[in-house]
Amino acid sequence: MTDTPPRRTRRAYSETFKHALIEACGTPGASVAGVALENGINAHLLRRWMRERGVAQPGLSRDAASASMAGFVPVQLSPSGDAPIRLELRKGASVVTVDWPASSAAACGAWLHAWLG
Repeated sequence: MTDTPPRRTRRAYSETFKHALIEACGTPGASVAGVALENGINAHLLRRWMRERGVAQPGLSRDAASASMAGFVPVQLSPSGDAPIRLELRKGASVVTVDWPASSAAACGAWLHAWLG
């Protein structure tokens, strides 16, 4: 008995289907990967269809990314020294507040782990 491997067949998509998916990629908030996933095709295939038709993929261009960074203002934070780690533990109506130095955060974690059991 001989086994013949099944023939691989390519799926054919109509130009109307391709155009509809490319249009869907242009809607605000849509992603190429999301549109492809919703329609059961690979995102790379949809990107190829877009490239073959000269359609730009959605996303920030380098100019748009530079423009959005133009509004960024770096802020200097002053070192707070040894700001405490503040834990507020509640059980019923009781509240216990623990301040622990941030410089010994590992010890705080070990204590909390042991305390919680």
